[in-house]
Amino acid sequence: MRMTGAKVNSQTPLDMRRVAPIFILVFVDVLGLTVILPLLHLYAAAFGADPLNIALVIAAFPLAQLIGLPMMGALSDRYGRKPLLLFSQATTCLSFIMLGLATSLEWVILSRFVDGLFGANLSTAQAALSDITDETNRTRGLGITGAAFGLGFIFGPLIALLSLELTNSLAVPAFTAAIYSFASVLLTAFLFKETHPPQLRGRGERLWLSPILVLRYLLRPALGILLLMMFAQQVIFFGYESLLGLFTLTRLGFLGRGNALLFLMIGIILVTVQLRYIGRWSAKLGDRRLASLALGLLALGLILTATTPKSPHPLYLRQMVERDLLSAQGSTTEALIGELSVNLPADENRGFSGVAWLFVAIVPVSIGAGLIRPALNSLITQRVPSVEYGRALGISAACVSAANASAPLLAGMLFQRFGSSAPFLLGAALMSVLCLLSALLWRGRIAAH
Repeated sequence: MRMTGAKVNSQTPLDMRRVAPIFILVFVDVLGLTVILPLLHLYAAAFGADPLNIALVIAAFPLAQLIGLPMMGALSDRYGRKPLLLFSQATTCLSFIMLGLATSLEWVILSRFVDGLFGANLSTAQAALSDITDETNRTRGLGITGAAFGLGFIFGPLIALLSLELTNSLAVPAFTAAIYSFASVLLTAFLFKETHPPQLRGRGERLWLSPILVLRYLLRPALGILLLMMFAQQVIFFGYESLLGLFTLTRLGFLGRGNALLFLMIGIILVTVQLRYIGRWSAKLGDRRLASLALGLLALGLILTATTPKSPHPLYLRQMVERDLLSAQGSTTEALIGELSVNLPADENRGFSGVAWLFVAIVPVSIGAGLIRPALNSLITQRVPSVEYGRALGISAACVSAANASAPLLAGMLFQRFGSSAPFLLGAALMSVLCLLSALLWRGRIAAH
């Protein structure tokens, strides 16, 4: 099977009767996940965790996914998408119940590890979409799951904050997430139709042990390069995502509301790109050029972010922000920032210049982020037979999880040692290199075979 890089003149229409149930179940599933994600540090802090243990709680999920995603993907190739989706979603529901009932820090970590090990919901849904699409419309189909993910990230945190306002109990968001997860189980059971027919199951390699399976795929020249590119861009982007809140605090004096507005705008752009534009751009440019364009946009956005003027917003008062940080006492995300040694901006130079600059900078970042993973995943599926879509996309998702586990630490070290612009400038330089390499590879023999 060949990667298509030339312009595509026609695109097979998506079968929305089969795509819509996948979109709905992914959205509901992600809604449950994003209810608890903004509060994870609070679950840890409730049991007296220090910053290192809080980092361990956050890292438990992506670390477990390094083992679980390739294994679950291979099993979905062998036994079908629907059984693995049901098992995965049921396990996620169980993990949220464990979190709501947690009586120790170890129980909190275990709940996140269980979800990471068996919760391959998104990658299995992507495999199902790959089953019902072809090379001309797969990027658009995968973009739809990304849009569902983006919508979940818009509404999930709002539900979490509302539940805390009403009850002031951390158990309630966890049980709310479990309800949404259980709803996704019901949606899968009654709406989702199997996309991986019995005659295709078990025809690929029977190997499912994660480390060996990952190594086998990495050693395939063209496929290995795509997987490494997926890992590299995610390290850079998740480092940006992880530190954006701290960056806006030190440059613009943003606290929770300012960052909420910023991430809401990012979410809206992501959803718009993935629902309205990714299909037509993929048809016009081809997936290779689309991936290179996405990398270039990410590089541009990172450069613009790094050069954001140190100009706090007009309502900023340093003394008031310092007071808010020191009085948070674990009740908000700013509590963690308050424990760090950060240089808040002075009261001088207040205005809209820094805010306006950053809101411009997030536009290319958000567009690039909306394009890159669907484009790369589409290219990955073009390098494997259809009987291996599940394991290939599982390994791709595992690469993303590996990046998510390592990126905050690497970016944080750069931020602390070399200043707030350092991780973004280095990220821009590395993303530019990836963009150049991708353009060269698409023209070379490796990408063509």
